[in-house]
Amino acid sequence: MKVVPIDSENSANLHIWDTAGQERYKSLAPMYYRNAAAAVVVYDITQAASFERAKSWVKELQRQAESGIIIALAGNKTDLADRRTVSVEEGSEYAQSSGLLFFETSAKTGDKITELFTELARKIPIAAEPVQPQGQSGVNLAQGGNAAGGAGDCAC
Repeated sequence: MKVVPIDSENSANLHIWDTAGQERYKSLAPMYYRNAAAAVVVYDITQAASFERAKSWVKELQRQAESGIIIALAGNKTDLADRRTVSVEEGSEYAQSSGLLFFETSAKTGDKITELFTELARKIPIAAEPVQPQGQSGVNLAQGGNAAGGAGDCAC
């Protein structure tokens, strides 16, 4: 869970699940992206094959996820720009033609990670209730929020 400030007065609570993107987990992915408000598809800028796999994940999301899902494409490992095989232009053009947000990031250095999640939070329509993936349970972590309503009661 990540709280992301949207502006000086508002913030969004993002519930983030990592599906790993590996082929062996592909059958499990739909339970995570079903009813999701947003998705981040990440590829490695140093591996062209990673970019091609990212494109197939985008197509899968566009085909199977909710119609209003916000999808961000993130080219990762900008800290290894000297080993780049996927150009910024190639990633950006694909994202633009597919209606995606586009960022180049570095998970190692943290470059553009905050910007990516902030922009996603700004684009997600405000929902009355958070959505949980099918078969997943959640815990109300809001300050003062609890199931029984009494002071000190746990909402677990």
